[in-house]
Order: sequence, then C-alpha cells, then structure tokens
Amino acid sequence: MEKLIQEFSSNISEALEIAAKVSVVKPNQDIRNIVICGMGGSGIGGRIVAQWIQKTCSVPVLSAQDYSLPAFVNQHSLVIGSSYSGNTEETLFALEDAKTKGASIIGICSGGSLAEFCKSNNFQYVLVPGGNPPRTALAFSLVQLSNIFLQLGYAHPAILNEISNGKKLIDSDLEYIKMEAMRVAKQLQKRTVAVYAGSEYEGITIRAKQQLNENSKELCWQHVIPEMNHNELVGWGGGDNRYACLFIQTGDLSVRNQKRFEISIERTKSKTDTVEIISAKGSSPVEKSIYLIHLIDWISLYLSDLKNGDPIEIEIIDYLKAELGKIK
Repeated sequence: MEKLIQEFSSNISEALEIAAKVSVVKPNQDIRNIVICGMGGSGIGGRIVAQWIQKTCSVPVLSAQDYSLPAFVNQHSLVIGSSYSGNTEETLFALEDAKTKGASIIGICSGGSLAEFCKSNNFQYVLVPGGNPPRTALAFSLVQLSNIFLQLGYAHPAILNEISNGKKLIDSDLEYIKMEAMRVAKQLQKRTVAVYAGSEYEGITIRAKQQLNENSKELCWQHVIPEMNHNELVGWGGGDNRYACLFIQTGDLSVRNQKRFEISIERTKSKTDTVEIISAKGSSPVEKSIYLIHLIDWISLYLSDLKNGDPIEIEIIDYLKAELGKIK
C-alpha cells in the first residue's frame, strides 16, 4: 500500500497521457442531466469531479451508487459508468438500466464486463491500467472524468492543467505531507474519527472516511459545514474522548461558513481532547483536492502501521462478493 500511495503522482501523469489520446464524441441527443455510476474507490472520483465542475456545468450531475437509476434518466441523459475492475455488479446493473432507458453511455474501466458491454453496444469507453485495489487508482477516474466533462464543454478549460499543478504540488511537498500525516495519525489512533470540511469538499471527506475504513480498518464518519451545524453539532453534546475530529481547512470558505467552521472547532474541543486540523495547499479547489487526497491517504496508511494492521486486506468485501455470486 505504501508503494501504491507513493505512485499517486505518477498515476496522475499516466492518466493525463491517456486523456490526451482520448476523443469524446458528443451525444446526438440533447443532454439534460448526467449520472455517474460507481461504487467505493471507483465511485468517489465521480463525487469529487462533480463538485469540481459544479460552477461550470450547465446540467445537473448526480452520483449513483445502486443497482438501478432514478426515473428521470431517459434519452436525454448521459450515464457514465466508472468501474476500475470493470466487474462492479451494481454499476453493470445500472448501465443495463441506462441502456433500457435509451441514455447515452460512456464507460471508464480497466477491462472486464464493462469493456465488453461497451464494445458490444458500440458505447464509448476509456481503458485505464488495471491490477491494483480500486481505492489506489483514484487518479485515473479523476482525470478521465475531468477529460470527458472538458471535451463535452461542461468543465473549465484549465481543469487538466490544475490536476497537473496538483501533481507538481504533492511532488514538491512530499516530505512535509508524510511528516504531517504521521503527526496526525499519532493523534487520531485509538479514536473513532469524525471528518469535517466545507460543503464544496464533501467528496474529500467521503474519500477520507473510505480510506480510514479500508486502509486503517477503523470506523469513521463525515459531515460538511454548514449542514453539520444544523444537527450534528448538537450531537456533540454527548461527545467524549473516545472520538476525534479531523477538520479540513481549505482557506476558501465564505465568511459566514468560516465563522461556522471556527465555532465548530471550539464546540468539539470542549467535548474531546483530540481535534486536529489539516490545511490544504494549492490555488484552486482542484489543486487543493489533489493535495488533500494524498495527505489523507498517508494518514490512513500510518494509522494502519501504528496498530500493525494490513492496509491491503479486505477479506469481508471478498466474502460478500462471493456470497452474492451464488445468487442466480
């Protein structure tokens, strides 16, 4: 896992090279909504990119994590299926649903059934290198999704450059990132962690939860400001030192949300002795996201190391898939 996390930067470079060779054909139908289907490590890229483009995309973008699609999906929908292995059953079922509804379809995968589905139905798809745990291949979905949206006119023209700048940032700051990750991991160990950020970085908080779940084998939850202030902040009245807070400071919150952020830190500090703040670096949300993804990945690895865990092992997920495979 250490090697795979280290390769996040080179994966970005490789993904950008793949994107440079991809030509996305605009659907013939007028596109009125976009749905990104994907689960776990394959699906989180869709959530993050959807937030990156929310100020430039002229149609609504929804992330779907289930076997079927919302009723509004029709011939005026674009459905993007993201499955690193190409064999994620929920995504494959959802794409069959999309096909039945007459939607335009684009796939992102390393092969498998998704590639075969796209080839046999003459749908566009992008192939990426396979063979690793999906959660370590996030760079490929981030870049390919961004490129698809860029070529279809839904993303800011600079989005791929910003991803490239994020890569350069984590390269130049790697030693600090690893040092900060170890510092934070030592503080969070033996605690159940709550991750908080501004709403525009919700995808990053979900990624953090996923990485602490899978790599660190820890329960974790996440929420965003300002919504967290309307419910969960009250719940901290029952907080104690079993819990830790990880606040993500991005430096681009509105004045009112920054005040909410500060009050939330103050409130949680009165209920637990472990409140940590990590700060993003970068000049855009894309660059900051790349930086935070890499920092949080290292935190999740070091949390595993501190308890002599195995960050690769996902035995329960393998068991679950095997049991579902028995259903005809």
